[in-house]
Amino acid sequence: MGFSRDPGGRALLGGVPLEPLLGRAPTPFYAYDLDGVAGRARRLAEGFGARDHRIFYAIKANSAGPLLARLRDEGLGVDVVSGGELRLCLRLGFLPERIIFSGVGKSDAELDLALGAGPEGIGALQAESVEELGRVEARARALGRTARVSLRLNPDVEAGAHAHIATGHDEAKFGIPFRDLDAALDEVARRPALRLGGLATHIGSQMTSIAPYERAAERLCEAARRWLDRGFGLDFLDFGGGYGVDYGGGCEAEPADFARAALGALDRAGLGRLRAHCEPGRALVAPEGALVTRVVQVKRWRHPETAGWLFTDAGMHTLLRPALYGARHRIEALGAPPGRGPEAAWRLAGPVCESSDEFGTYRLPDPPPEALVVRDAGAYGYTMASLYNGHGLPSEVFLEGGRVRSVRRALDAEAWAEERAKL
Repeated sequence: MGFSRDPGGRALLGGVPLEPLLGRAPTPFYAYDLDGVAGRARRLAEGFGARDHRIFYAIKANSAGPLLARLRDEGLGVDVVSGGELRLCLRLGFLPERIIFSGVGKSDAELDLALGAGPEGIGALQAESVEELGRVEARARALGRTARVSLRLNPDVEAGAHAHIATGHDEAKFGIPFRDLDAALDEVARRPALRLGGLATHIGSQMTSIAPYERAAERLCEAARRWLDRGFGLDFLDFGGGYGVDYGGGCEAEPADFARAALGALDRAGLGRLRAHCEPGRALVAPEGALVTRVVQVKRWRHPETAGWLFTDAGMHTLLRPALYGARHRIEALGAPPGRGPEAAWRLAGPVCESSDEFGTYRLPDPPPEALVVRDAGAYGYTMASLYNGHGLPSEVFLEGGRVRSVRRALDAEAWAEERAKL
């Protein structure tokens, strides 16, 4: 359902009014519509139809326990990138075979945790370099296990994303370069403690068109043919994630469109018998989350284009995306829809002592509102939050069935001070 406004102009998330939550959770706080997240997962699954597939939610986007549990109950697996994320998912009851582990710098301890989970280890350790395969086999031998691996390939396809989130070009740190494919396949073939379950790729994030995704899918199918032509088997091809969402500038492709594109690539390559995997993150959670923040200070100035600054209790420590990526969210007054009453252009900034702690310029009521809502903030918000400047972490509110399911109060400034004061 996502963000909406009722006929009276009240801001809603999942049909729940947000303004009354100011009395239930300290600001800044994130709110998530769990029903909306589950609905997005179902619509993605519908894109695969009756075909054999698995969806692995990339939990780096949002690792909140209630959200993960809801996706687990929808039948999703998870894509993790650290031992901490892996421990979280095991604790929440995800089956080891429904977990894949990506990332370029897995420690030996993390490899041991993945290989030792359940009777046969996790579903797949995604190797991101030829050299990593030797380390994985060494740890598998030490544990007396066979490691289920997949090769994450870098197809040298540009996804048109911001430089910080583009992963498929030939200078990215992620993935095995396509020119090294044969060397990687040789390495797997000669190591008996490795079992290649599949091949994977991921070319970036916030893709709003399926064209680059299709090109990467075709290269992935080409790689699969090389392995199969050598007489070996494969279980799956993992086409990655990176599906874009509409932050206000439009998004022509839905997640189900990417699912259908992956199936089309499989069929054209004659590989329709293989199971299709994907790794959505942002697309499932971003539109179903909102950040609520109070205006704590107004600073007017004489300027031809803006009325001045609005300083909020949320900043780059709460939502890093604008400072890190130059991202722009839709930001509105919590209690009034845009266009009702006098407005002015305001520059929004947080309390952090950094010049980059700014959200941009927005037209908002004048006089300024008490609180603001940052839309489409369900991804890469809390998971990237920090305790910088000792401001504490944001709280989280979980909505389900049209009501508040739970409120999680995070580490506040007083607790931070107490912890840092320990000698």
